[in-house]
Amino acid sequence: MTAFSTEGQSDPTVQPVPASVVEQVDAADVTLSNPKPAVISLGSNLGNRLETLQGAIDALEDTPGLRVKAVSPVYETEPWGVAPGSQPSYFNAVIIVKTTLPPSSLLERGQAIEEAFDRVREERWGPRTIDVDIVAYADVVSDDPALTLPHPRAHERAFVLAPWHDIDPEAQLPGHGPVAELLGTIGRGGVHPRADLELRLPE
Repeated sequence: MTAFSTEGQSDPTVQPVPASVVEQVDAADVTLSNPKPAVISLGSNLGNRLETLQGAIDALEDTPGLRVKAVSPVYETEPWGVAPGSQPSYFNAVIIVKTTLPPSSLLERGQAIEEAFDRVREERWGPRTIDVDIVAYADVVSDDPALTLPHPRAHERAFVLAPWHDIDPEAQLPGHGPVAELLGTIGRGGVHPRADLELRLPE
């Protein structure tokens, strides 16, 4: 697989969010008091992967004190940490949210959504219906074993950095620097944009 750079060019699969949708989302923010931005990575390699990713996004939007602000394009990715061909490929995406939930409550909500979609934790890096990972929460840096922030492996995972860069080219990963530079260092090998698939921003 050949890594490629997006420097100096835009990704044709990334479509701007209609102004009307942006206005609706911004208007919803008035229900939040001092919201914090958070970045969440989603992945699925069992069942109807696209439908499950959309279901997780909708469930997050339905969470009191949380609004989904941006949804990335879909990427197809080979499973991480396992033998090639031993598992189905993943569909991955990243969303940006604003929330008044503290990190611990956001983690609990993500785990509840995983359970609702019958996520089974039998083995590390095993196949799963849905993975909901908090990549970053504002500028918080924490080594709490229950929730390490930012995600301890986000800086080396193209399936996180590529879709995150699509929706926020100026993003910074706390403690590691610009997402664009991190992505340029590791390349995009193993992650493939699926321009034929689309996740929607909740209305």
